[in-house]
Amino acid sequence: MISKWAQLLATAAIFSPSLASAQSAVARYNLQDPQTPIAQQIYDLHTLIFAICCVIFVTVFSAMFYAIWKHRKSVGHKAAQFHENVTVEMLWTIIPLLILVAMAYPATKTVIAMKDTSSPDLTVKVTGYQWQWNYAYLQEGVSFYSKLATPRDQIEGTATKGQNYLLEVDNPLVVPVGKKIRIITTANDVIHSWWVPAFGVKQDAIPGFVRDTWFKVDKPGVYRGQCAELCGKEHGFMPIVVEAVEPEKFALWMADQKQKAVAQADDPNKSWTLDELKERGAKVYAANCQVCHQATGLGTPPVFPALSGSKIATGPVADHVALVLSGKNAMPTWKALSDVEIAAVVTYERNSWNNKTGDMVSPADVKKLRK
Repeated sequence: MISKWAQLLATAAIFSPSLASAQSAVARYNLQDPQTPIAQQIYDLHTLIFAICCVIFVTVFSAMFYAIWKHRKSVGHKAAQFHENVTVEMLWTIIPLLILVAMAYPATKTVIAMKDTSSPDLTVKVTGYQWQWNYAYLQEGVSFYSKLATPRDQIEGTATKGQNYLLEVDNPLVVPVGKKIRIITTANDVIHSWWVPAFGVKQDAIPGFVRDTWFKVDKPGVYRGQCAELCGKEHGFMPIVVEAVEPEKFALWMADQKQKAVAQADDPNKSWTLDELKERGAKVYAANCQVCHQATGLGTPPVFPALSGSKIATGPVADHVALVLSGKNAMPTWKALSDVEIAAVVTYERNSWNNKTGDMVSPADVKKLRK
């Protein structure tokens, strides 16, 4: 029903004197094309209320300008004197009330629908970190981190920016089309906000609290969003990418993820050797540290200092682990990594490039240093 207002405004734009500019304005300034039932309701509600506001604006200002022009003093009109006109007072009370009801009814229906997270087909826990997302498929036992994949040289302006600059990640959230997806949000450090405009979804992720929302995508594709809550200096580097695929393709993807999880799982009770920690640490470094500190360990000074020959990588082990856990300046905290991963990457950094300390950091050492 509400979508008729959208069609009406679209028709008006088509018959306007400047068709091209009208279409361009819609594409640039309107909401993104809705891809879920909730997003469609939000889009239609936005269009309806905008149309009502336009009608009110035209009506009120037309009446005002008519009254000013028709009853101006220069034509000899004398101001009317009246007080406590019951009819007028009833009209300016009842008409706004009816307008508010006309807007409140569809708005309430939309809000109620947004909050109905019952009977989901799939539940994903989304945890915000400074500055990446963790996605955990609670029913499948699969989880992974998703972080910015835009190359550092594009960010620093030494290379041409790509089509999806700052809106690309290494591991997108993959969901099946035609299924109700429940999103549970929380955060590990500060308040974040999981926002995908095309889905009509924006839910704060608050440390110590669990919030939820939902969406159902009917059209396969890649949809992009961002963290919508100022969460620190890397706030602009927390994109969200959701890939909606056919259920059959999703099942294959999930099976592959489970195999990878088994292959990559660390045994917390394993007795690690120095060589094993270095090998494991090389993978952790490549996945999390290499983009800034480079494969050579030489970094990109002064923003990202070299690790090769650095005081931190050759100094006290406790200081090295503490820096990885807490972060510093442009370096984010890596508390989200497991004790094994942190122990491995610190061991790797202390025994690579020009660093030959011979130090081996165990997961138990990291566990003691966590705050």
